Amino acid sequence: MIIFKKAIPRRTFLRGLSATVALPMLSAMLPALAKTSDPASKLPMRVGYVYTPNGILRGAWAPQGAGSNYVMSDILKQWEAYRDQLLVLSHMDNGASESVSGHSGGSSMFLTGIEPNKSLSEVRCGISVDQVIAAEFGKHTPLSSLQVCIENAAEMAGQSAAGYSSAYTNTISWASPTTPLPMEHRPREIFERLFGDGGTDQATRQSRLTRQRSILDYVSEDVARINKTLGAEDSSKLGEYLEAVRGVEFQIQKAEAKTDMTLPEMERPVGIPAHEEHIRLMYDLMLLAFQTDMTRVFTFMVAREYSEMVFTHLGHKDPYHPLTHHRGDPVRKRQAGEIDIYHAKMFGEFLAKMKSAKDADGSSLLDNTMLVYGAGMGDGDVHSQWNIPVALLGGAAGIKGGRHIEYKQGTPMSNLHVTMLNKLGIPTEKFGKSSGELDITLPA
Repeated sequence: MIIFKKAIPRRTFLRGLSATVALPMLSAMLPALAKTSDPASKLPMRVGYVYTPNGILRGAWAPQGAGSNYVMSDILKQWEAYRDQLLVLSHMDNGASESVSGHSGGSSMFLTGIEPNKSLSEVRCGISVDQVIAAEFGKHTPLSSLQVCIENAAEMAGQSAAGYSSAYTNTISWASPTTPLPMEHRPREIFERLFGDGGTDQATRQSRLTRQRSILDYVSEDVARINKTLGAEDSSKLGEYLEAVRGVEFQIQKAEAKTDMTLPEMERPVGIPAHEEHIRLMYDLMLLAFQTDMTRVFTFMVAREYSEMVFTHLGHKDPYHPLTHHRGDPVRKRQAGEIDIYHAKMFGEFLAKMKSAKDADGSSLLDNTMLVYGAGMGDGDVHSQWNIPVALLGGAAGIKGGRHIEYKQGTPMSNLHVTMLNKLGIPTEKFGKSSGELDITLPA
């Protein structure tokens, strides 16, 4: 039997006046009866790194027991619905010497495994693992990677500490040993990077915003044309995706209605409930980036190291960073733990959306993604970079979840990077301060 079916190219865009919108992954983009060895028939794998600063309270993070029957901590319980795709790793060290400053070393070494140069002017570290992946995965996407954050790093550019440049605490992504990548905190900047027409000037975009028209209004004719070529399932999937785009756009417009659009960034007072709206919107944008295959790699800092945000919606009066230096005070420890649980809860919402979003073959985006969640310090109170909190979530690269693995004390975090690179099809023997590849098959 011969089946004739013309597949829609993966890099298909909806186009209209002053707007360009990428399509999500649809089954129509996979050639009919393609062989599994055919690269065009393979679904893309995605990778995301979510970083929390100032360490994570060990008592709120550490699970009890190892293997598949471990007992979840208060933080891990936020992801209980995804336990079968959750792999918790213990005794991973994010450093090679006691001389590294906790905050500066924690963030800069998390994805590089290289100690930062202690200097305010000569910034030097190492290429980060996300950028190694992006160099390969980015061959197939318009954007090689996204680097996003919540706080405006430009406002803290001069806030250095202990002889280290603030460049080390404002990002976790490094394009080269001397090139830290800036993290973007403005939702509209990310939205337009993903969906806006790069040839449209700012005046035109501002005019569109002023008229409160959706970017989708400009591509409606192309939507109708594409829909005629799709089956019922793909048509439904496209409709759901476009609604998600419109929803994100509406959230951005609401946020911008509160600010002066002549400013270069979306201003927001620190610590007010708008923070929750901001972090949720960033997760939604990264979900859309994965759905459209605009990029397959992201890094997200939910706050910068030394963050002084005040979580007033949790009933707190003291800033984030000082709370993590609790010195055993039960009230401060409880509040630090509440922030850690809050961050995990927000990430759990993202996991739910990833699980609900369908890939081209009907599986979920989470099934084809590997997310790494963690912090660069194991104990923020004393700036320890040993036994840092690390968890993997998702089903990409055949990594099996449902377990807590306790490795030998002193296992380098860089060993995880070597393991993931090899699993993702990027052959690697050495990365950062790695000593080998992790055995992620044990315990049973």
